[in-house]
Amino acid sequence: MKVNLPLGLEFFRDLRSREFYYIDKSGFIRELLGDTFKVNLITRPRRFGKTLAMSMLAEFFDIRKDSREIFQGLEISREEELCGKWMNQWPVLFLTLKDVGGMDFVGAYGLLEQTISKLCIEHLYLGTSDRTAEADRNAFMRLMNRQGDGTDVKCALDTVLRMMASHYGKPVILLVDEYDVPLAKASDNGYYGEMLDIIRNFLGMCWKKNPCLQFAVITGCLRIAKESIFTGANNFISNSVAGERYQGYFGFLESEVKQLLQDADCLAQFDQMKR
Repeated sequence: MKVNLPLGLEFFRDLRSREFYYIDKSGFIRELLGDTFKVNLITRPRRFGKTLAMSMLAEFFDIRKDSREIFQGLEISREEELCGKWMNQWPVLFLTLKDVGGMDFVGAYGLLEQTISKLCIEHLYLGTSDRTAEADRNAFMRLMNRQGDGTDVKCALDTVLRMMASHYGKPVILLVDEYDVPLAKASDNGYYGEMLDIIRNFLGMCWKKNPCLQFAVITGCLRIAKESIFTGANNFISNSVAGERYQGYFGFLESEVKQLLQDADCLAQFDQMKR
């Protein structure tokens, strides 16, 4: 092997800190910030690098981290003014819904509660922050301990978002990966209506004229109808695999595949790889 391939890795910091082979997609950050939007939905098929891209965004923006070293040498590091304004300067709420599914609604709802609990544990400091409202802290602890009622669960993301904005004194960047998995699983197993009622509020409350939101980036495989999930989202844009926006930042370009094969001393296999 001439290159160290990151097989099975999907988190940007792991990939960069352990010096795995990486095709530089960091220019996506510049392109993203060059657009005007409040909610940006990006849909791509599986294995197109959506989770890695979202992990890269989280590492770049998160105010709790110092990401200079892992971005060193990448395309975005040459944008000094942009990096000064955005790198590690904003509270980030990063959530994946990939595990929220099941054969019935009860099982899926339990997995959603567990996902919310893990998110609260990650941001445990909010439960004791004197900059947050007492009512929010009480709801936060119920959610962390999986003792919240249906209203707590529907409002969970909005509650954590509001608490983060209060704690840091800045609006929050929201990143939601695989947003469509709960509804896709529900559709396959006959409880779509029940799950839609939860997810419509769980996600939708975050972008309905929300002053605590800087912007949101949402990824998934499917384009769920705007009327179902994104009602009330101002400055909403949608980018599918058929669109031109960001097309070079998900999946591999032919030139990138050639470079990878060349680095691996396998360029002679390009025609076979293309077929």
